[in-house]
Amino acid sequence: MSAAAADPAAAAVPAARAEAPPLVEATGVSIRYDGVEVLRDVTLSLRPGEIVTLVGPNGSGKTSLARALAGALKPASGRVRRRPGLRLGYVPQSLALDRTLPMTVDRFLALAGERDRAVREAALERTGAPGLGARQLSELSGGQFQRALLAHALLRRPELLVLDEPTTGLDQPGASAFYRLVAELRDELGCAVLMVSHDLHVVMAASDRVICLNGHVCCEGTPTVVAAAPEYRALFGFGTGGALALYRHDHDHAHDHDHDPDHGHGPHRHDHDHDHDHGPQGRGAGQG
Repeated sequence: MSAAAADPAAAAVPAARAEAPPLVEATGVSIRYDGVEVLRDVTLSLRPGEIVTLVGPNGSGKTSLARALAGALKPASGRVRRRPGLRLGYVPQSLALDRTLPMTVDRFLALAGERDRAVREAALERTGAPGLGARQLSELSGGQFQRALLAHALLRRPELLVLDEPTTGLDQPGASAFYRLVAELRDELGCAVLMVSHDLHVVMAASDRVICLNGHVCCEGTPTVVAAAPEYRALFGFGTGGALALYRHDHDHAHDHDHDPDHGHGPHRHDHDHDHDHGPQGRGAGQG
């Protein structure tokens, strides 16, 4: 069931974006692993310039759907159509690295096919990770590693950017800064963004649509509408009133977390960016 029809904020989406031909269309997509269905009968489209966030519990099919839309996973049934020649940048949930194999950030970026070192350095700078080119990937903190992955994706000049739980391992200010960066990149590149969120109650305020999954599409709409949807509240509302917290970016570059579902201390603000020191190993992938 879609909540979008009841959402007056949907009118805020630029008409040109809503009318643009889709980059990706999924029709009746179902996904199975070893005969077990993890996602059933999903139909959706992604259009240029929109940010779509997938939320849901572990095992709900979020990552599987993102991979199917990106072409990395073949559905058991249904169809995924991608615009011919679509340029896609993919930031995975995890990346298996052999710690005994030295690889600098710059060498990793070169794997994207960009031969110009200056362009690779510019990508790192744009993602807030200047000067990391000579560092070993295995030495990076969680936040640095995610920005290196994002720089790698940007070198493909994507029309669709797929981010699978990109803020895992980041604290609230670090996640807020990353969300701000993604919104800025969307505006600069005009690309669509498909985001998988590991946090049921925190999404980007810049999201045009939130799609709530639990083996199927439970509800969808703007963040505000999904927060109030009975389907969302029935699944995730216990102890939080079903409210989705929204990361917002003010003009003074402070970052709001308007609702703290765990502590109840009300809005609080951060004007800095930092992350916990989690290397790229230690982050598990799943089917969620």
